[in-house]
Amino acid sequence: MNETWEKLQKIAEESGGIIKTAQVENEGIGRTALKKYVDESMLVRESQGIYTVNNNMIDEYKLLQARSRKLVYSYGTALYLHEMSDRVPHTIDVSVPQGYNGSRIKKENPDVRFHYVKKKLWELGIEEIRTSLGNMVYVYNKERCICDLVRDKKQMDTQIYAQAIKEYFVGEYNTRKIIKYSREFGIEDAIRNYMEVLS
Repeated sequence: MNETWEKLQKIAEESGGIIKTAQVENEGIGRTALKKYVDESMLVRESQGIYTVNNNMIDEYKLLQARSRKLVYSYGTALYLHEMSDRVPHTIDVSVPQGYNGSRIKKENPDVRFHYVKKKLWELGIEEIRTSLGNMVYVYNKERCICDLVRDKKQMDTQIYAQAIKEYFVGEYNTRKIIKYSREFGIEDAIRNYMEVLS
């Protein structure tokens, strides 16, 4: 194998299987090399500026998030990543700040559901978590997930809702954090009620 291909494989290894055009250019590799490897079916062009090595197992969560740093996994998808739901999400829930233009991502990924959130609330509770394939992605923490569920209870699947609420409040949880978040969302009474009933 030549040196260019070895460099591309190293980038993919260090980036959860994903190669971005900017990374390639930082290594001094021209974009024509990317096209050559795509034409030879060694690389797959996933979307604009994002490639993967053909035949590698792709982490869909990492791949989607490579499209934008503004995508944070939320709702049922976040619950699944936190192992608070055993249902593999068919629709991927992501939260983005209000005003974010996700039309291109939506067009290329029809299974993605966008939740638009005020910037101050969008930033609340973002953390990193490891996917089942070992890659780090941005997700809302458990407290934020619970607040989103309670706030949007009418839109939630009842089974997912019940499992997550029970999972959170029956175990050890961060009282200060969940109360702080619940105040931000105006649902403190509902959260305190769950704490009294389930704890």
